[in-house]
Amino acid sequence: MTPTPAGMPPRSRLRLTDLLALSTSGLRSRPLRAILSALGIAIGIAAMVAVLGISASSQAKLQQQLDALGTNLLTVESGTDLFGRETPLPTDATGRVQRIAGVLEAAGAGEVPDTRVYRSNLIPAARSGGLSVRAADLGLRSALAAELRAGAWFTEATAAFPTVVLGSAAAQQLGIERPGSLIWLGDQQFSVVGILDPVVLAPELDTAALISSAVAQERLGFDGALTRLYVRAAEDAVPKTRELLPQTLGPEQPEAVKVSRPSDALAAKGAADETFTGLLLGLGSLGLLVGGIGVANTMIISVMERRQEIGLRRAIGARRAHIRRQFLGEALVLSALGGVFGAGLGALITLAFAGANGWPFALPLLVPGAAVGATLIVGALAGLSPAWRAARVSPTAALSG
Repeated sequence: MTPTPAGMPPRSRLRLTDLLALSTSGLRSRPLRAILSALGIAIGIAAMVAVLGISASSQAKLQQQLDALGTNLLTVESGTDLFGRETPLPTDATGRVQRIAGVLEAAGAGEVPDTRVYRSNLIPAARSGGLSVRAADLGLRSALAAELRAGAWFTEATAAFPTVVLGSAAAQQLGIERPGSLIWLGDQQFSVVGILDPVVLAPELDTAALISSAVAQERLGFDGALTRLYVRAAEDAVPKTRELLPQTLGPEQPEAVKVSRPSDALAAKGAADETFTGLLLGLGSLGLLVGGIGVANTMIISVMERRQEIGLRRAIGARRAHIRRQFLGEALVLSALGGVFGAGLGALITLAFAGANGWPFALPLLVPGAAVGATLIVGALAGLSPAWRAARVSPTAALSG
C-alpha cells in the first residue's frame, strides 16, 4: 500500500514482480489457447525472418561468385551494320585488344559453322541436341577463370591434335563423365581431354564442344573469325577499356561492335531477387497482422470470461491502471512468445535452405531482433483495446453469477 495523507485510505500499488506474475497467469491457465494465438504471430515472423535470411544468403553467394570471378570481365560480340549484315570480329582481334592499356588478358572463341557433335557416327544427323562447336584460344580458360570438373585444358601439345574440351551441359548430354572418351565431331573422331564446370560468366560455353583454333582451321575449314572475345582489364581501367574496344575492333563501324559486362547481368539478377523478396516480405507482414488480430481476439475473449475475476480484484483494491497493465502485459507476453519462437524458426529455415543450396549462412542479427521488436509493437497495439475494456469492468461484476 502507498502512504496517503491522514484520513484517506491507502492506495494499492502494483509491483513489477506482481505484474509479471499476473501477466502470465491467464496464459498458464489456458495454455492451448495461448499456444495457438502465439503460433499465428510465430508463422508471420518466421516467414519474414526466413525471407530476409534467404535473400541475404543469396546475395552473399552472389558476392562470393563475383569476388571469385571478378567484375573486370568484358565481353565483345560481333554485331550487324546499318544494313543488317553481320560484321564479324577481325581475325587479329585478340592481338589488337591486348595492346590497349589496362588490358590484362584477352581470349576469344569462334563458332565453327555447319559442324555438329555426336556421341558416335551412328547417331542420326537430326539429333544434334543443339550443341555447338567453338574454336577457342588457348588463354580462354584463364580469361574466364573457368574451373575444370575433370581432365585438363588445352596445352601447346594437345592443341595440335583432334582434342576437345566439353562444357558441363554438353558432357552431360553426350553421356561423357571422364576424359579419354571419343566423340564424333565434324565427321571425325576427337578425344575428350577435359570437362568444364558451369561457366557463370559465359553460360554459352556450357553447351559447347571447344577445340583449338589451329585444329579448327586445319580440319574443319574454320576461317579464324571470332564471334565472341573475353577481355580482362584492371578494375580502374574497365570503363576506359569498354569505351576503347569498339574503336579498336571496328574503327570504320564502331557501333556494330557490342560490348557488355557479364557481372552486370548477375547484379541485375540480384536486383530482381530483391524485388521478389519485397513481395514475400509483404506476405510475411500480412501474416504478422493476422497474428496480431488473433492476439486481440484472444485478449477480448479473456476479458469477457474473466469479468468476475476482474471485478473481484477491483473490489479488493486494484485500480483501473493495474487492470490495464495486467492485460496489456498478457498481450505482450503472448506476442513475445510468438516472436521469439518465430525468429528462431525463421533462422533454422534459413540455415537449412542455405545448406541445401551450398550458400553461406548470412542472417544479420538485426533481423531477428527487429522481428521480435515488431511483435511487441503488434502485441501492444492488439492489447490496448482489451486492456481498456478490462479496466472499465465494475467491482460489482464480482457478484454476477
